[in-house]
Amino acid sequence: MANANVRVRFCPSPTGNPHVGLVRTALFNWAFARHHGGTLVFRIEDTDAARDSEESYEQLLDAMRWLGLDWDEGPEVGGPHAPYRQSQRMDLYKDVAAKLLEAGHAYYCYCTTEELDERREAARAAGKPSGYDGKCREVDADLKAQYEREDRKPIVRFRMPDEAITFTDLVRGELTFTPENVPDYGIVRANGAPLYTLVNPVDDALMEITHVLRGEDLLSSTPRQVALYRALAQIGVGNGSTPSFGHLPYVMGEGNKKLSKRDPQSSLNLYRERGFLREGLLNYLSLLGWSLSADQDIFTMDEMVAAFDVTDVNANPARFDLKKCEAINADHIRRMDPKAFADACAPWLRAPHANWAPEKFDQAAWEAIASHAQTRLTVLSDITANVDFLFLDEPVEDEASWTKAMKEGSDALLRTARARLADADWNADAIKAAVVAAGEEHGLKLGKAQAPVRVAVTGRTIGLPLFESLEVLGRERTLTRIDAALAKLAG
Repeated sequence: MANANVRVRFCPSPTGNPHVGLVRTALFNWAFARHHGGTLVFRIEDTDAARDSEESYEQLLDAMRWLGLDWDEGPEVGGPHAPYRQSQRMDLYKDVAAKLLEAGHAYYCYCTTEELDERREAARAAGKPSGYDGKCREVDADLKAQYEREDRKPIVRFRMPDEAITFTDLVRGELTFTPENVPDYGIVRANGAPLYTLVNPVDDALMEITHVLRGEDLLSSTPRQVALYRALAQIGVGNGSTPSFGHLPYVMGEGNKKLSKRDPQSSLNLYRERGFLREGLLNYLSLLGWSLSADQDIFTMDEMVAAFDVTDVNANPARFDLKKCEAINADHIRRMDPKAFADACAPWLRAPHANWAPEKFDQAAWEAIASHAQTRLTVLSDITANVDFLFLDEPVEDEASWTKAMKEGSDALLRTARARLADADWNADAIKAAVVAAGEEHGLKLGKAQAPVRVAVTGRTIGLPLFESLEVLGRERTLTRIDAALAKLAG
């Protein structure tokens, strides 16, 4: 049921290239917002100056545009809660931290790293939880003065309530975290810089986010944030409500390990460079934890939006299967309008992808072969190798294909095929009939007969439909290439 009050956010950090796990999170938030007629807030978490970069920020925006995942508030769009880059909201976080300290929801922690490590190790040795032990919860004036004389720089730590935190996860059901498993945690560094643990919930509260859909890896931080939302409500930050949470399943890679940014197959840029359609890639990524129906894997984004319900997301880890991703993309290529397909291939028909001189490209030949190519491609970049025989003076030299196709007797077969092709009408049906007749003359079925012809003319053992390809190539060039193959065999 539509709910225009739904407000979700996608809030990546601008570090490195966008990856498919990040895209899956953006997609689910976008689909949820669109399904409910709600609002998608695009927010940039760029408070870590050491890791964040402007280049990554621009890549994030470019990725969202390419994917077609439009946002209602955020960079370039604006909105009532601007600015949407956390690096531009520092004064706001400083003010909230001061209010939390004043209200007793947070306190200064003077413990050094060495002291913390020592106490954690002792707790582990005693079989106790090794989280923060609350030592600085109550620091009297004398001890505080001593710490300051020692020039200790305190962090600000949030005071967790001494009670269990329970919330209902939209994907996993009711979850409860006991106090000993959720200790007090830092929200402001010793240098005064706010941490993710503060800025994320503060922005959610101020931007009136109703639902937080994010990765399972952030589940352990949720009870902390639930407690912080309640504290924020008490000090008058936000509208007093706590968002509903839905934690999306891990995306697993090879060896059933969580797909990380460092895995080659996780990079969004890889899929763009290979010529995946955004519709195909998004269709596949939506299946990593969700499905439209038990018997339908191929669907449009409009169909996904109409059906998407986060409560239908499966909590179990989802394995990224590149072969299935490619198969789904191939289906979307076949569904394209023919002209849209021909236009979409254009980047791969020119430099730097094309291995032919620009003046050799023949638009009429491309338009004639495009419909045959559309049924054969997995990704758009496949088109370059499939049509290069049309635009090169000579076919590619692929010795593996040559060795595979040119068996004993291939020279005799090629001579017969050449003679029949020289006299044939020049259309696909007549070309096929000529090759079939040549094969029969040598006791070969069509598959065996056409292999030497294909390699002689295109350079490869596999490719577009042979007879339609020869029709587009033309009689003269076809015969010239068979002659060259015969000369090579004779040599």
